[in-house]
Amino acid sequence: MARKARISKGRAMLPNFFVFCEGDTEVAYVEMLRSHYRLPIHIIPKKTLLNVTSELIERCKAAYIQTKADKTFLMYDLDVPAVLYRLKAITGAILLCSNPCFELWFLLHYEEVERELTSAECLKRMMRLEERYKKGAISVAMQQHLMANVNIATQRARMLYAYQNPSTTVFRLIEELNSVQKSD
Repeated sequence: MARKARISKGRAMLPNFFVFCEGDTEVAYVEMLRSHYRLPIHIIPKKTLLNVTSELIERCKAAYIQTKADKTFLMYDLDVPAVLYRLKAITGAILLCSNPCFELWFLLHYEEVERELTSAECLKRMMRLEERYKKGAISVAMQQHLMANVNIATQRARMLYAYQNPSTTVFRLIEELNSVQKSD
């Protein structure tokens, strides 16, 4: 008896999420998100802002099978004023900027932040809240806390003025991931 030919279920490919970033902490966080959401999140690390151009982004993305729904994100700190100007010049990317640094996004999972901070102050506060916190590493306990409080952090981040100190737009990545996961 002959076997029947397999019929495709017509399922569309999930969009790719390309995240360009510079720091080890950002890479660790995006890896955590990739593991949690189980979506095609591609991290393109160690791209200093001086290197990032629209052409470089397209070259990096060319190594992957792409869909029309793919999203590109630029995850950078705004502790240097000229950074925002360079990021805004790159078309077609969603900015995930934290001012003064990425640790502000972590802080918002624990407490409200309303006054201007330096990067050193952010790091000091994180180390007070998570005794074993170290840049570039996220403990399992911290991962659980971050995922359990991501909605609170998003609400707190939305209350801040984008690109000013303090502010972060990292929640935009979370919202995109949630929207794909809900439609799946």
